Amino acid sequence: MNIYDYAMQMEKDGEDYYRDLARKINNAGIKKILVMLADAEVKHYVILQKMKNDEKVQALDSGILLNAKNIFVKMKEEDDTIGINISQIELYKKAQEIEEKSRKFYLEKAGEAVNPAQKEIFSKIADEEKKHYFILENVIEFVSRPQNWLENAEWYHLEEY
Repeated sequence: MNIYDYAMQMEKDGEDYYRDLARKINNAGIKKILVMLADAEVKHYVILQKMKNDEKVQALDSGILLNAKNIFVKMKEEDDTIGINISQIELYKKAQEIEEKSRKFYLEKAGEAVNPAQKEIFSKIADEEKKHYFILENVIEFVSRPQNWLENAEWYHLEEY
């Protein structure tokens, strides 16, 4: 299996995992965030497929952090804790582990890439995976303590992610 096929399978597995999690939760906000994460994995898949076929790849900028922040803020403002199930935290932690593994994989491949455009794309996908990890961190915090969850100061430093 070549690097692209392997990476595409990782993204497909990630998409499937997020969609499965989204089906298991009854909270509309968390469900929306999980679907956004699944959709982001689809975008990564398409980019990798284009790279594999030597097609031109456009810049990667999902805006996922801002969208997730807006959902969290709305949930907090509306005190939306309906359907939040603390027993699912381990599933979110597993998703974080997957994101971290993916991030390391893409950083490694960026370091190995000879083509500067491929190096940049792998680096950007790694950055996206870091954002996904951060969003999951906030999902875990929100699910753990929805009444006490405060806007994370990190949300105001989006450029660092």
